[in-house]
Amino acid sequence: MEQMTLFDDRGQTAPLASRLRPERLEDFVGQEHLLGRGKMLRQLIERDQISSMIFWGPPGVGKTTLASIIAGRTKADFINFSAVTSGIKEIKDVMSHAETSRRMGIRTVLFVDEIHRFNKAQQDAFLPYVEKGSITLIGATTENPSFEINAALLSRCKVFVLKALEEKDLVKLLEHALVNPAGFGGQNVRITEEQLTAIAVFANGDARTALNTLEMAVLNGEITAEGITVTREGMEQCISRKSLLYDKTGEEHYNLISALHKSMRNSDPDAAIYWMCRMLEGGENPLYIARRLIRFASEDVGMADSNALQVAVAAYQACHFLGMPECDVHLTHAVTYLAMAPKSNALYAACEHCKEDVKNKRAEPVPLQLRNAPTKLMKELDYGQGYVYAHDTQEKLSTMQCMPDSLKDRRYYHPTEQGEEKIVKARLESVLQWKREHSEE
Repeated sequence: MEQMTLFDDRGQTAPLASRLRPERLEDFVGQEHLLGRGKMLRQLIERDQISSMIFWGPPGVGKTTLASIIAGRTKADFINFSAVTSGIKEIKDVMSHAETSRRMGIRTVLFVDEIHRFNKAQQDAFLPYVEKGSITLIGATTENPSFEINAALLSRCKVFVLKALEEKDLVKLLEHALVNPAGFGGQNVRITEEQLTAIAVFANGDARTALNTLEMAVLNGEITAEGITVTREGMEQCISRKSLLYDKTGEEHYNLISALHKSMRNSDPDAAIYWMCRMLEGGENPLYIARRLIRFASEDVGMADSNALQVAVAAYQACHFLGMPECDVHLTHAVTYLAMAPKSNALYAACEHCKEDVKNKRAEPVPLQLRNAPTKLMKELDYGQGYVYAHDTQEKLSTMQCMPDSLKDRRYYHPTEQGEEKIVKARLESVLQWKREHSEE
C-alpha cells in the first residue's frame, strides 16, 4: 500500500510521461465526452462527489492521470493500490484502515490500478466495504469490465469508457512537452510538424507512447550549439515498428477475429486483409488465423464452393511449414479467396438445427434396416431386414427410411442458389421427388 507516491515524482530522472502528468482538469488532454464543460465526470470531480467507478480504456489514455487529479482535489483519504503487487492481506489491511476512518467521519477513496488482475476472491474482498460506504472504489482497467470484474462489484460501480486519443490531441500534448520546463522547455529542440505528426500516428492513441517516443527522439537528436535537432534517421529508428493495441487472450483478440470473419462474410477482401494484417502485426499466431479460416470455409461458404475448404486447409499447412513472416502471403491468398467465394451458411444451419434435435429430443434407436447383423441372434432379431443396397438399383436410390420414425420427415440441409450449391440443390430436389413418387407406389 502506498499513498500518492506514484503521483509525486516530478524529478527530471523520471520518464517524460511521468514528469508531464497533468495535475488539473484544465490541463488534461482528450476525453471531451467525459470531461468537457458540463459533462458528468467533470462535475463529479469538481464537486468532490465521486462514487465508485471504473475507468476502462486502452493504455495511455489518462486513467491513472484522472485518479491523480481526483487525489489532488478530494477531501477524502486517497490510497493508491496496485493489483500487481497486492494480495488479500494488503486488501484487508486497507479495508480495516478505511473502516476505522469511516467511523471517524473520514471518507476513503481507493484507486486500484489494473483491477482486472485481481482474482474473484480478491475482488469479493472489496464488495462489503463498497456496499456500506467504507470506501469509494476507483478501478482502472484495459480489459472489458463485463468479463474481468465480478458482476456484484461491477453493478455497484459506474463505468466510464476512455477512448484512444486523437492525433490532434497527441500533437497538442507533444507541443506542450517541448515548451514545458518539466519537459524540454529551454532546451531549444528543433522538430518539424511532420515529425510530431509522425509520432502521433505511431503512438496509436497512446499518450505515454507518444511522449516516450518524443523523449527517445530528442535524446538521440543531433546536439549543436544552437540546441537539439531531431534528425530523420533518428526518427526512423524511433518509429520503425508501430505499437498496436492487441492482447492475444483479451477482448481485442476477439474483436479483431470477429472483424476478419465478418469482412470475409460480407465479401470485402480489402477489409479482411487489413484485419488479418492487424492481427499478425500484433503478434497473433498465424496458425490460429488459419484455423479460423478453415472454420469459415464450411460455415460461411460450404457447398457453394467446396474448394474453399481445400484452400483454407492448404493455407494452414503452408503456415505450419513456413511460419512468419513468409506465410503472411498464404493467409492473404486464403482470406481473399474466402472473401470472394459465393456464400452459403446452409451447412452451418443444418448442423445447428440437428444439434438442437439431438439435444432436446429422445435418443431414438437405430432403425432395424440400418443395423448390421454379424451374429445369428442379430439376424433372428431382424437386424438388417429391409436394408436396400443403393448400388444394386438402377437409380442408385431407394425409398428406405434412414431417419427414426419420429423424425422421418425432418430436413436439416436446405441448399441455396449460391455458386455450385445450386447444382446440389437441383440434385437434392430431384432425389426427394423420386423418393416421394416411388414411396407412393
